[in-house]
Formats: sequence, structure tokens, C-alpha cells
Amino acid sequence: MPFELALRYSTPLTPIADLEEVLREFLRMVGYLPEGEDGRGSEGSVAQSLAYRLVRDCLLRDPSRPWYAEELVAVLRTSKPTVYRHLNKLKVLDLLEEVGGSTDGKGRKGYRLRYGNLARAWDFTEANAQNALRRYRETVNHLQTLIERGGPIPAAVPSVPVIPTVRTPVRARGPR
Repeated sequence: MPFELALRYSTPLTPIADLEEVLREFLRMVGYLPEGEDGRGSEGSVAQSLAYRLVRDCLLRDPSRPWYAEELVAVLRTSKPTVYRHLNKLKVLDLLEEVGGSTDGKGRKGYRLRYGNLARAWDFTEANAQNALRRYRETVNHLQTLIERGGPIPAAVPSVPVIPTVRTPVRARGPR
């Protein structure tokens, strides 16, 4: 699964003492929650959205506990595909880890915050972001080398030949 993180320059939220407000804003900043007007997402207030409740009411309330899809469906009162859609968003951020099988022998996968701790999970996300930025840097350095080696960048050549249009004068018709 690809790693994806929204990066934007922002002021740390450390002056804010309200856990709910910091969590909502953090989840927006990293691209997990959608940007919305007046703190609202497409499905109502962000605090009542399934995406937010999954993180707040399940993953953060008991971060070391593995949560199974069936449990999340029951707790969040939604469908299994919807639960998996939101779990996959968190997996793309590398904040979740899969916990193998259960004691009932069904081999179900559970999900929890990586290392059972948000700060430690974020260390993993941050390392992935640094690796991605380092790869961008390598590409930019390579591109700069090619520019310096090859001289000026050639003018763009249209992919479709441009055929000049010839306009023929149109005679005005008078009354007949």
C-alpha cells in the first residue's frame, strides 16, 4: 500500500488545551479528515463523523487493543466496506498495524495504532515522510545535473502539427 501524507506548513497546536480540538485539527492537517467549513465534513459535524469517531472512540481510547472489523462495524454502526475505507486511509498514513489472527481460530486480522501508541506510530510516519522527501531531493539533484549538462531546455514542440487556417471572406447577402 502506498504511503501518503499531506504536508503543509502549520503552527504547532501546543497552545490549545482541548483534546478534541487538537485531534480534529491534527487529523485534518495530515489529510485524514476532509477540510470543511465551520468544522463540518460532508457527513455532518466532524466530531460525529465516522472517520473521527473511529480514531477517537476506538483507536485512541484503547490504543494497544486490536480492533476487528466486525467490532468496529458494531461500535460505529456502519457497514464493513465503510470501516475498511477508513482503516485503509489510516494504513496509508502508516499509523495502523495489522495484528494477526485471533484465539478463536478464524484467522481474522485486527487493527491497532502502530506500537499501541500514537507518538510511536507517528515516528514511523515521520520516517516514511523523510524517506519520501529524500527521494524527491535525489530526483531534483539529478534533474539539475541533467539541466547543467545539457544546456538550455529545448522549446516545446507541439505534439499535433498546427495547420494554419485560411479564412475566406464571406460575402454579405442582400435582400433577393
